[in-house]
Amino acid sequence: MPVDASSPSQPLAAQATAEAAKGQIRQANESLILEAAERVFAGAGFSGATMAAIAEAAGLPKANLHYYFGNKQDLYRAVLARTLTDWLAPTHGITPEADPATALGDYIRDKMRQSARRPHASKVFANELLHGAPVLKTLLVSDLRALVQAKSAVLDGWVAQGRMAPVDTTHLFFTIWSATQTYADFEVQIAAVLGQESLGEPDYERATRHVIALILRGCGLPVPD
Repeated sequence: MPVDASSPSQPLAAQATAEAAKGQIRQANESLILEAAERVFAGAGFSGATMAAIAEAAGLPKANLHYYFGNKQDLYRAVLARTLTDWLAPTHGITPEADPATALGDYIRDKMRQSARRPHASKVFANELLHGAPVLKTLLVSDLRALVQAKSAVLDGWVAQGRMAPVDTTHLFFTIWSATQTYADFEVQIAAVLGQESLGEPDYERATRHVIALILRGCGLPVPD
């Protein structure tokens, strides 16, 4: 006779295993939904996107979307919040004790990798900003502003120590964002100029080397071979 998972007599280890499995399923479904939502919001915009279209893109029943995300607004906020969180994570390598060339190079490389792998997320984010950031504004003036101030202070410390050339460190972040996210947001334009239908891995590798070299030289830092 099967043991009831909620039974007090069941070993705690078995209950923990069951809860872990549920957590993994939930995480996998949420990730699947968010990835599908990125594609739909990028293509149709917030107004044109529907929960039905997102469910179809995710290959899940529409009821599943409402179970994990109450409505379209909640799902849209989750997409934007995840994108911003993922973009901020690579800055963790920018610390006072880090090597400036390595830290900045790794940051640029990670941002370019995200543009290549998740271009729809970048498009949704850009569209939100073009409309005045009605959903993201609070996060931009709190979390994003605080992080840029903290990381700019690290770069200012490197400048003061003579470890990199004097630059406007706040605007350096703006430059890195624009130089990396453009390959996702304006892929059509870049591909057209290159005479291609779309950008592939070799294109992103070439672009990454270019952006890293440009930024590091501008900061008076050595460019890796």
